[in-house]
Amino acid sequence: MRGGEVLIGQRRPDQPMALLWEFPGGKIEAGESAEEALARELDEELGIRALIGKFVTRVRHNYRHGGAVDLQFFAVEEFAGEIESRIYHQVLWVKLEDLEDYEFLAADRGLIKDLAAGKLL
Repeated sequence: MRGGEVLIGQRRPDQPMALLWEFPGGKIEAGESAEEALARELDEELGIRALIGKFVTRVRHNYRHGGAVDLQFFAVEEFAGEIESRIYHQVLWVKLEDLEDYEFLAADRGLIKDLAAGKLL
């Protein structure tokens, strides 16, 4: 978070679920905690060294095609380095109340409503 804003990334046109928005992050590798995985992913995806803050929420989502995800969300209050969009079509800082203006991945939509309503942060 930065001054009431969160960073979101838009998937590239050549990716599955093209041009939908998501929060940066990724899969936990063997032996990693969720916080360690997020710090690693933010370095890989955005080129920043992030200080992972408090746990925000957990979301479990089953996609219609049969896939499922178990997502954990954390606040990032501080980071070092300049944000570089290494995997995204674009990245934006967005005010919490404006999040619903963007088309997010289905797994993120309930979280988006809660963030926009000021329920989580």
